[in-house]
Amino acid sequence: MADYNINAVTRRVVFTGSAGTGPYAFSFEILNNTDIVAYFNATKLSLTTDFTVTINANGTGSITLVVNSSGNVPQTPVTADQVVIVGSRDIERVTDFVTAGDLLASSLNEQLDALTIFDQQVAEENARAIRAPAFDPALVEDGGVVNMTLPTKDSRAGKTLAFDTSGNPVAGEDIGNWRGDWAASTAYGIRDILRDATNYNIYRCNTAHTSSGSAPISGNADAAKWDLVIDASYAATQATNAATSATASATSATAAATSATASATSATASAASETNANDWAVKVNGIVDSSDYSSKAWAIGGTGVTDASGAGPAKDWATETTGQVDGTEYSAKEYAIGAQRRGQANGGSAKDWATYTSGTVDNAGYSAKYWAEQAAASADNVDDLYLGPKSSDPTVDNDGDALTVGDLYFNTGDNVLKVYDGSAWNAAAISTAGVATAGFSIAMSIAL
Repeated sequence: MADYNINAVTRRVVFTGSAGTGPYAFSFEILNNTDIVAYFNATKLSLTTDFTVTINANGTGSITLVVNSSGNVPQTPVTADQVVIVGSRDIERVTDFVTAGDLLASSLNEQLDALTIFDQQVAEENARAIRAPAFDPALVEDGGVVNMTLPTKDSRAGKTLAFDTSGNPVAGEDIGNWRGDWAASTAYGIRDILRDATNYNIYRCNTAHTSSGSAPISGNADAAKWDLVIDASYAATQATNAATSATASATSATAAATSATASATSATASAASETNANDWAVKVNGIVDSSDYSSKAWAIGGTGVTDASGAGPAKDWATETTGQVDGTEYSAKEYAIGAQRRGQANGGSAKDWATYTSGTVDNAGYSAKYWAEQAAASADNVDDLYLGPKSSDPTVDNDGDALTVGDLYFNTGDNVLKVYDGSAWNAAAISTAGVATAGFSIAMSIAL
């Protein structure tokens, strides 16, 4: 085997495909043609089948690619392609020095060359790994705070990589991928974010699956595989409830008008009598004839009229708010602004149906103002979480308050949905452009 120096060079070189099939030279020394591996883009090549190796007298060399339309190099490389050569000598020792045997310099040099190559390969792989700088604080095992061990698989799965206050790796926040409107027969992955077009609710996928059935998602067989992020349908329900309360208020107003009509009937009954004009006009201590009462009694009250069953004076029908007018019904004022029927079944005044907010109006329903406040609060919650379309990253929410983790907005400049992780805005929906190249670099860091 040749005997030459092993120089201090990186045992990895990266080329564009501009040289076609090559040759592509490497400046690190090897002992055998099996001491390297080559990649065409992200595909690992096979020696002889996909490439050949030429070794120079000083141990450096080059490779030449073999084009095979059905192989790993299907066509002559171009500038957009990438060719990578990496030192990859098998880390093993297959020669032992025999006790009392010959210890030749050439054999010893071969073993030392192999050890140096092994060290250079490990150094090259380490240079592509994530590591703390040399000037960081001491490691935990040395009495410091730095521990670069990754979180466990279960805690980091599906999460971003983040760092705690000591600079140590921890599992970060989830990041979602915006998928538009939900559709059947579609493969969804964990953290995918979409909209239910039937009610405009926003969901995030918690279990990878292929969708089936139909919307709304809340009624779909796969509902448990989605987490509700924004409940837009609840806000719409609150608005509907407010409209229902307004209708109830109008109904109470109609009841008040009915009471006013009863009051007018009482006044008519007073004018109908022609006997004993004075009694018919002012008597308040009993009936005028065998069955009826005076105008004044019907107007402001009197014996047999005030609080009497089926009776009641016009004044009471108009203004009484301390009890029933005829033992069963209430006055126009009570139906308009009173509180006697508050909390009772089918109860509540027009005013209560409009403005009461301390509880139910009729032991079941709430006022228009209550539902309006609920709808406004719900709308504000949605507005605080989803900030809407903006041309740049916001620094406060739509109310001028501080941003919170999980806030969303749509960046109209980049046309992406972004999510706030507590310190910065991140794209929630990513472009696939460049994923192959970037993904390869990351995969190499892990694989090698």
